[in-house]
Amino acid sequence: MAIIECRDICKSFGEKVALDHVSVDIPEGGIFGLLGPNGAGKTTLIRIINRITIPNSGEVLFRGKPITQEDVEKIGYMPEERGLYRKMKVGEQAMYLAQLKGMSAGAARAALKEWFVRFGIEDWWGKKVEELSKGMAQKLQFITTVVHKPSLMILDEPFSGFDPVNADIIRKEILRLKEEGATIILSTHNMESVEELCDEIALINKSKLVITGAVDSIRREYGNNNIEIEYTDADGRHSEVISRDKAGNDVLKTFIDKGVTINSYKELMPRMNDIFIKLVTGEEAGEK
Repeated sequence: MAIIECRDICKSFGEKVALDHVSVDIPEGGIFGLLGPNGAGKTTLIRIINRITIPNSGEVLFRGKPITQEDVEKIGYMPEERGLYRKMKVGEQAMYLAQLKGMSAGAARAALKEWFVRFGIEDWWGKKVEELSKGMAQKLQFITTVVHKPSLMILDEPFSGFDPVNADIIRKEILRLKEEGATIILSTHNMESVEELCDEIALINKSKLVITGAVDSIRREYGNNNIEIEYTDADGRHSEVISRDKAGNDVLKTFIDKGVTINSYKELMPRMNDIFIKLVTGEEAGEK
């Protein structure tokens, strides 16, 4: 079942077309990657889902019905442009944002304290936001996005500004939230994160939807149908990459008939980074 259905969305700003008849279904209970180069239309689509921007035509459905402001209040949105009040203290800022999402003061304080402990930032509560580094502010923004346990979370470039250690902390929290039943839309340029985290993706380029579907299916579709076989014969251990198209379906039998021992057998699929480059530029990765 789709938690969000974007139906034939069009949006222009003057002469500039931001979205051109884009339709995307976002399944409930998984991590959905929203991909595309800068200026492709991703942020515009996110803002339309959040009712920050109104489309020229088309509609957004939330659990099968036209999305309302009440539905938007169930969404946790972390925009790429961070929006913290620099002169406020961290604790006051976090409490304010949590209560804006409908939490009582008591519930907000308890939940925030739990998150601060989990991230090891208990001593930040009395600091001013302006004292925080970019990465620290990013952690605070993440916490205030998810603290009210929204059923849908939209994270726009959530790893921006993080060192590898803190990026891994956020990555693990995203997976934990998914396990708890949340739906997460992840807008990112980090293709490694897409492969590791996303169940399905949509790629937008030049205002149009280029491809959407399950990550594994897309990688398989754009693969070369190659397989890697590791085997041992009288001369030792070897690895060989062959095309299934050329070798036929019964590849293993062909090797076994040669009297070798098969150690491993796996399909080789392209990286999402290479697929992204090919679909956006029309060139294979590494081409000039």
